[in-house]
Amino acid sequence: MTAIQTIPNTVTHYHTISIDGLDIFYREAGVRGKPVLLLLHGFPASSHMFRNLIPLLAQQYHVIAPDYPGFGYSAMPDRGEFNYSFDNFADLIQKLLTHLAVQKYAIYVFDYGAPVGFRLFQRNPDRITAIISQNGNAYEDGIAGFWDPIKAYWNTRDESEREAIRWLTSGTATHWQYYNGVPENLKSKISPDGWRHDQSLMDRAGNADIQLDLFYDYRTNLPLYSQWQKAFREYQPPLLAVWGKNDEIFVAPGAEAFQRDIRDAEIHLLDTGHFAIETHCHEIGQLINGFMERVKNS
Repeated sequence: MTAIQTIPNTVTHYHTISIDGLDIFYREAGVRGKPVLLLLHGFPASSHMFRNLIPLLAQQYHVIAPDYPGFGYSAMPDRGEFNYSFDNFADLIQKLLTHLAVQKYAIYVFDYGAPVGFRLFQRNPDRITAIISQNGNAYEDGIAGFWDPIKAYWNTRDESEREAIRWLTSGTATHWQYYNGVPENLKSKISPDGWRHDQSLMDRAGNADIQLDLFYDYRTNLPLYSQWQKAFREYQPPLLAVWGKNDEIFVAPGAEAFQRDIRDAEIHLLDTGHFAIETHCHEIGQLINGFMERVKNS
């Protein structure tokens, strides 16, 4: 009988711990003691989006991928009991890292993961060893027309403006986020498991309003852009941007803008859309492994 060959350290483990009375779920792979890579998901996703990437990274890194409250398998407290904000998300992720005794780590930021990860960087830049941004924005350059109705809601906080963007929590919108900007020959690479998983969790009673609260809170990120950029200039963190260049949510100039503040920023524009990881997972994994190896040896 032929023995089954396994790749060491690539098995993902699934954990839930209580932080501030909330159950926080996270995926973990690799070996403790190796360099830590923190994967921060976006909207409307969860750590599930990294299901195929984690094994590509886990041989060399200790990979941690949490779910924010209201996403994935973390708790979904009532809006009246928990303030759904990017400040609170960053606080909880920092407490998770403290619980895991993680002092230094690299971050992979996607979409909502950027305002979470860049808050962590601004607070403790010496702890961040490197930044990988996959359509994770920090510049006005990356904000385009998609945001106009959301900005209208920021300006008025009117109920009619809130209802006008509720469609963004629909299955139609989630499907669009996954497929828009993806060349026809690559669309068959997108597993329906991804967007349907996201939508099933957004379809939980009360979740749509949580997401609308977060759309409103996103306004707090734009005034921080200049502060994050100042920190980029001062600390010059190693940065790799792997960006779906056809993304209409965070457009490609947002990737190129990193080069204004980080001298050696490495930019790769991929011929795909917002969820570049769905069509270019192996390419992104190779780029990350090569980038992190260069950072380690620099």
